Amino acid sequence: MSEGLEIRLASRPNGWPTLENFDIAEVAAPKPAEGEVLVRNLVMSVDPYMRGRMSAGKSYVPPFEVGAPLEGGAVGEVVESNAEGFAVGDHVLHNSGWRDYAAVPAKQATKVDPSAAPLNAYLYVLGMPGMTAYAGLVDVAEQQEGDVVFISGAAGAVGSLAGQIAKLRGARKVIGSAGSAEKVQYLLDEVGFDAAFNYHDGPVVEQLKAAAPEGIDVYFDNVGGDHLEAAISVANDFARFAECGMISQYNAETPQPGPRNMFMMVSKRLKVEGFIVMDRAHIKDQFVAEVGAWLRDGKISYRETVVDGLRNAPDAFLGVLRGDNTGKMLVKIA
Repeated sequence: MSEGLEIRLASRPNGWPTLENFDIAEVAAPKPAEGEVLVRNLVMSVDPYMRGRMSAGKSYVPPFEVGAPLEGGAVGEVVESNAEGFAVGDHVLHNSGWRDYAAVPAKQATKVDPSAAPLNAYLYVLGMPGMTAYAGLVDVAEQQEGDVVFISGAAGAVGSLAGQIAKLRGARKVIGSAGSAEKVQYLLDEVGFDAAFNYHDGPVVEQLKAAAPEGIDVYFDNVGGDHLEAAISVANDFARFAECGMISQYNAETPQPGPRNMFMMVSKRLKVEGFIVMDRAHIKDQFVAEVGAWLRDGKISYRETVVDGLRNAPDAFLGVLRGDNTGKMLVKIA
């Protein structure tokens, strides 16, 4: 029987995770039960939301278990099938990443076509990050033609797609924040943002006011903190906020104070809604059809940061939290 590696949660972090919170184990490939397929993973995703699952607190998804392999999106090849409708050689998308081999229930595996799009795309543009960007703009913020849209953390996987989707849906202006001059240029030169700024260069509120003297109509929030406070300040009346993530808070050891201008949410009649992509399944077909067509037509630009080797997955994940990646952070397993 084949052997492979799996990455386990060794301990729960306090504040910023470290490599000591992970354990690498060599294990035999599992035997698929009835209704399961054995998948050899080829590529996997590391995402900011995984930080929350490393903690024991109650959230929208169960925490990772100490001593057990972590989980996350992956694409792999079926090498053994005990499930009707799946054959050896099929490629599938599933949520049992962080390991070389996974026994996956057929109902939790989705066939993907490597001839229709690169396998990596099913973890990015056509996967959870793409769906998150689309759902946040279309279903939560109800973005309209002519809107001015601000996206924080815009050079990341979700933010860079959200900006392009907003433009393709007729936004008048798309503004992004990022953490380096190189990422700002990426947003302007490759992704097509109308304006972008480095949040290290000065107060976010002042840079946002300069980029959007007309105010903003939509805020896609990946950062929270001073970015959320700035967006509230610069928002037009009846602006819509899609609260996707707050990476500025993920590693805080004590609760952080909220925006100081929250009464403006009342006076400006803002719509502020948090969302989790798994709750938006009703627009999945619309997402696949619309974004898939843009991808085929070459209207979507995307960049990946690919780390080679499953042993390097923990460092790739920590890199996401540090902001090392431009676009989607992926780990090539095989």
